[in-house]
Amino acid sequence: MKKNKAILGGVAAALSASLVLAGCSSEDPAETSSSATEGATEATSTAVITTNGSEPANPLIPVATNETGGGKIIDALFAGLVYYDGDGAAHNEVAESIETEDSQTFTITLKDGWTFTDGTPVQAHNFVDAWNWGADPANAATALNSYFFEPIEGFDGYNTDEGASNPAMSGLEVIDDLTFSVTLAAPNAEFPLALGYSAFYPLPDSFFEDPEAFGKAPVGNGIYTLASADDWQHDVQIELGVNDTYAGERTAQNGGLLITFYSTQDAAYADLLAGNVDVIDGIPDSAFATFEADLGDRAVNQPAAIFQSFTIPASDTRFEGEAGLLRRQALSMAINRDEITDVLFEGTRTPASDFTSPVIDGWSDSLEGSEVLAYDPEAAAELWAEADAIEPWTGTFELAYNADGGHQAWVDAVVNSIKNTLGIDAAGLPYATFAEFRTDITDRNITASFRTGWQADYPSLENFLGPLYYTGAGSNDGDYSSEAFDSLIDEGKSATDTAAATEAFQEAQEVLFQDLPAIPLWYSNVTGGYSESVSNVVFDWHSVPLFYEITKAE
Repeated sequence: MKKNKAILGGVAAALSASLVLAGCSSEDPAETSSSATEGATEATSTAVITTNGSEPANPLIPVATNETGGGKIIDALFAGLVYYDGDGAAHNEVAESIETEDSQTFTITLKDGWTFTDGTPVQAHNFVDAWNWGADPANAATALNSYFFEPIEGFDGYNTDEGASNPAMSGLEVIDDLTFSVTLAAPNAEFPLALGYSAFYPLPDSFFEDPEAFGKAPVGNGIYTLASADDWQHDVQIELGVNDTYAGERTAQNGGLLITFYSTQDAAYADLLAGNVDVIDGIPDSAFATFEADLGDRAVNQPAAIFQSFTIPASDTRFEGEAGLLRRQALSMAINRDEITDVLFEGTRTPASDFTSPVIDGWSDSLEGSEVLAYDPEAAAELWAEADAIEPWTGTFELAYNADGGHQAWVDAVVNSIKNTLGIDAAGLPYATFAEFRTDITDRNITASFRTGWQADYPSLENFLGPLYYTGAGSNDGDYSSEAFDSLIDEGKSATDTAAATEAFQEAQEVLFQDLPAIPLWYSNVTGGYSESVSNVVFDWHSVPLFYEITKAE
């Protein structure tokens, strides 16, 4: 099991003035992912590992995937310049080296011998072309993760010079087949750390011929492969085989993955108890009190880089201006987080103190403004009354959620706490599936407040902040915009030492506490379990099983 400790290695390695990323390691590799640190070995089993998941909300294109259901699949199909081990430390994968002297221009050299599953080589242009495609405004409707390219020179005012057949960011240059350079608009010492995230994965030449078809049957370079589009039964399951041409050190110790798209967490847990599924990464709230006794040492309950909140959309005019801010504060102080996490979640959640996660280096529980997270029903009622004196409240406060994710119980508890404290109508608004829920959010068709969760892409405070609240960011679903916040994020990303970056990101959170675009709720432990048929089960720093390490009896 992963040790319950702060993740330090990757951030510290990235924030150096002169950096050559040659494969960072954790303090004790033996404690985490043995196959990742000891080198590739032959697969010990041909048995397929079965696990839970959800139907991807978007095409299976790395830059188009910003939710966990699709992300689990994308990360199995593709390999990036770096990967993160169980503790979140960065190791080179496709990259041989990532070098810089000024944290602004990086020279990236690839390892020779990597291929996509269609047999074509993984070369420098496959990264550069993929990133340019993701940054192109013409692809904005699909490339939901384009925000991650924002640091690169030329992203702002994308280079569309007349006559250019392939618009490109000016900061990207292919030097030769195995080398390319990246020049950023400003120094950003954290940039190498982000390169393990899926937005930065390479794409084969075939992608550009028909992106729509590719999204249905992607061709990757990762540990696993989708043999054909027929292996993806929409809303049912997806089956991934082992990629025999994978050239990295994370060799699969099994024969593939079968990911079942369960409609509820209760159904997945029932299958686990019955021996019908090998590993699940979510325990239903109905089993929180019993799952550790049910599963014994096969139960998983450990801190993870997961933050839960609900977001108030900018389109809800009831939360605008002075009255709106008072109402946001009142809502936050009307929620009894301690009671909900203790009673409902049985200690598998911790009340939030900020907008990030305690497992990330730089986390603080004493930021200015965080007192708004304390349950204070009297103060909440007074703030709501002050808001009503400015502009009377109308309608019902609704909190939308996807019913297939095991959220109903806590949503009911939150809206009841709000209703009883503030004396207003409040109710949950269930969507049948996560896909339907996300579609309405992405298309800005949702008018209610809605539950939001963030599973870190890479181990950094900034990753919990920029993608969700920076103006125009791909996961800024509430359309929040603040020049003060954006400026502090930029400042932190350009810092060349950890302390300066942390200070800027903490100040950025203080701006969030002033504006409350989202209401922090709690941090999640990863709760899960596995059957007696499998071994070597490790859940990583951001709650995902290291599937390639899992072995199973034939």
